[in-house]
Amino acid sequence: MKKGIHPDYKVVNVTLADGSQVVIRSTLDEDDYRSDVDRTNHPFFTGRRQYVDTAGRVEKFNRRYANRGAKTDDKE
Repeated sequence: MKKGIHPDYKVVNVTLADGSQVVIRSTLDEDDYRSDVDRTNHPFFTGRRQYVDTAGRVEKFNRRYANRGAKTDDKE
């Protein structure tokens, strides 16, 4: 490895949302890191899905601009 181009790689204590702690090595500038997500509350592990947006982009666009009619000039 070339010297002077890589960031410092040091030990970091990670506290997960459920209170458990893990010691990892990272390039973070801090010694302690608190995570809001872990296996007890992430939808991938819990199986609960959150459907925030079920409509597609085209449907949202059509719904948003459906009431705005195109203005045409009938000067013929």
